[in-house]
Amino acid sequence: MARRRIHSFSHGSASPAGDVAAHDEAVAALYDEWAAPLFAYALRRCGSRERAEEIVQDALVRAWRHPEVLGASSEERRAWLYTVVRNAITDAWRRDSARPAIVSSHVEDVAGDGGLEWAVESWTLRDAVAQLSEDHRRVLHHAFYLGHSVDQTAAALRVAPGTVKSRTYYALRALRVILEEMGYVQ
Repeated sequence: MARRRIHSFSHGSASPAGDVAAHDEAVAALYDEWAAPLFAYALRRCGSRERAEEIVQDALVRAWRHPEVLGASSEERRAWLYTVVRNAITDAWRRDSARPAIVSSHVEDVAGDGGLEWAVESWTLRDAVAQLSEDHRRVLHHAFYLGHSVDQTAAALRVAPGTVKSRTYYALRALRVILEEMGYVQ
């Protein structure tokens, strides 16, 4: 993403030129710090480079319009920006799902069986699981997909049963965080 400067105008201040320059520098610093991580996050979530760029640009314009964000702590700025991006992705997903662009016979078959909601949930879960580490994916595969016990999973993965329990616990925690970031779980 190319670095862009946004010019603002401050009304009613003692030194408009100084305020504008300080505000512009704060926005530029915000862009330098957060544009790349926000873009990577948005790209992972929506899969479209163009949409990710648009969402990040919109988030940074919103920050420009809310000077209180520029004066906040780094953690508060991070939380605010990621919330704006996550909400924009959710809104775009809802817009797209309200007006599907392509309807195929496969979708009609799934929808005819009342399984369209199940299919969307499956795709969402598959995308979330794909973001887990390989060890976490393997332990969840054995425990939930194959229905193995802790001992069976430990034998298949050649690890101790305690490791299986620990990996399962942390995999489920990580999966919940990912689903929350996707806006699917609150």
